[in-house]
Amino acid sequence: MSTTGSKRPAQVSAARRRTVVDALRRGAVPESGLDLLATGLGRFETALDAELDAVTSGGSVFKAVRGEYGSGKTFFTRWLGERAKRRNFAVAEIQISENETPLHKLETVYRRLTERLTTSSFPPSALRPVADAWFYALEEDALAAGATEEELPGEVEKLLVARLAEVSRHAPSFATALRGYRAALANGDEATAAAVLAWLGGQPHVAASARRSAGVRGDLDHFGALGFLQGLLTVLRDSGHTGLFVVLDEVETLQRVRSDARDKALNALRQLIDEVHSGRFPGLYLVITGTPAFYDGQQGVQRLAPLAQRLATDFTTDPRFDNPRAVQIRLTGFTQESLVGLGVAIRDLYADAATSPERVRTVVDDAYVADLARAVGGALGGKVGVAPRLFLKKLVGDVLDRVDQFDDFDPRQHYKLTVASSELTDVERNLAATVTGGSVSPDDIDLEL
Repeated sequence: MSTTGSKRPAQVSAARRRTVVDALRRGAVPESGLDLLATGLGRFETALDAELDAVTSGGSVFKAVRGEYGSGKTFFTRWLGERAKRRNFAVAEIQISENETPLHKLETVYRRLTERLTTSSFPPSALRPVADAWFYALEEDALAAGATEEELPGEVEKLLVARLAEVSRHAPSFATALRGYRAALANGDEATAAAVLAWLGGQPHVAASARRSAGVRGDLDHFGALGFLQGLLTVLRDSGHTGLFVVLDEVETLQRVRSDARDKALNALRQLIDEVHSGRFPGLYLVITGTPAFYDGQQGVQRLAPLAQRLATDFTTDPRFDNPRAVQIRLTGFTQESLVGLGVAIRDLYADAATSPERVRTVVDDAYVADLARAVGGALGGKVGVAPRLFLKKLVGDVLDRVDQFDDFDPRQHYKLTVASSELTDVERNLAATVTGGSVSPDDIDLEL
């Protein structure tokens, strides 16, 4: 990434600043406030904003993001999710994993989506507020059409049937469950209402009595999940949301599952892409993330030719000329220059709320930030692209916090970078082995012959 891009807003609230700094101190990607850190993403903004606008107008978009470990895929998708949320999208980020969320079981993916569903007003899970807002909107529409209080229940029922007519062709139980939820609320049966809404969100093992009262049976299956997603999009739109932004993160984990499960998952991904492009899911912006090995290797996308064709994108040219409108976009990762630029931005963000802002900027000047960036990169075998997480964690937790709290602390005199194995991810630990003397290639291994 280059150091050019979105500039940090002149005024930053204390809450947003605290959220960002606290996350970096833990070595995590902040859940919000990512526009304060965005560097090098300006080249994507115009194309991605146009796609978000298209989804707002009733379109649907699928996007694949590729990048090595540490290139900022999670940061990028959360940054894009924030832009979507400012357009009044609902947002859900789902981690794909073999045990918790296998991609070949779309009913599980849908369940995680409803569990992680968030809006600008409600944290996860926002399913119930969205459903309540939908019924409120139906009532308002019925009253605006001239319905009396006595006629209101019947008119709301008519609107429910009309709005979910297309959904009911594929998943009639979605509308049935919504009716059951509303009926339970009207009867003051909160336990049944909560259980029915849980079933609507794809939760298994809902009490049989609650399912009977709502008129639904069994649990959601793989094929019903697509119909329920269609229904959720309708409810979101009618309750005032402009769309749904969904991230399927770390899809490259498919390479590590059994071959039969992998093939099913790749086919499920192909099916999702086709459904998005067919227009079945108006208002959906679907993003997946993965490593180049997943997109290009024989254990990933290339294993299923139809999927490879749908994701095919030319990356043989200079990254400067990558097409951000393409179905697949590339994150090139950090350079030493951009890593220093990010560190300086964090230093300035931190200093704005420090006890002595000028002391922070003077002691932790640009030259020191550059020295620390080089040291962290060196501790990871010179792989600057993987360094941002650890670099920012050290900068905030080990340096800036101490400079802010101790008047006589000088990091050039009193701080020496240490990197413990326990604080590294697996990828970072493997790279650190090149510095500590670990075996990283066949030539490094001594064999007794």
